[in-house]
Amino acid sequence: MIRTYQGIAPQIHATCYVDDSAQIIGDVILAENSSVWMNAVLRGDVHSIRIGANSNVQDCSVLHGMRHKYPVIVGEWVTIGHSVTLHGCTIGDRCLIGMGSVILNNASIGEGSIIAAGTVIPENTVVGPHSLWMGVPGKFRKSLDEAEQEGILRYAKNYLDYKEQYLKERNG
Repeated sequence: MIRTYQGIAPQIHATCYVDDSAQIIGDVILAENSSVWMNAVLRGDVHSIRIGANSNVQDCSVLHGMRHKYPVIVGEWVTIGHSVTLHGCTIGDRCLIGMGSVILNNASIGEGSIIAAGTVIPENTVVGPHSLWMGVPGKFRKSLDEAEQEGILRYAKNYLDYKEQYLKERNG
């Protein structure tokens, strides 16, 4: 469902895929070729949500800002895995946010980083670029090499393919 909240309608580029079961509410902008999958919720009611080009928000993920303080900003070529919670945080370009991760208010994830599945990134944490963080709470584990950086892009490119197939089936 895509719905307006307090007179602000989501802006969804024509090249995007939003599953019928997803909830896109209020001040949300989806850039070109982005996708939002089954049962994901992007609640732009208390602050804005911005999803960059070629990024994907997978099944059952929840994105929500902190009222009057922190938006959710997702860069380009980002993969947000299944059942991720992003609350008032910023995700740089070319990141992979693993399944079940939680990233809290005012946290910032540097470009080219991986947040491992199940990781919790506490409020106000700054994750440097090109790094792997894991654990509860999340901690730096290592710097990512170029091959690992390419792996991040493979996930995003896979979702571009899925998006195209779903749009073809939807449009007959």
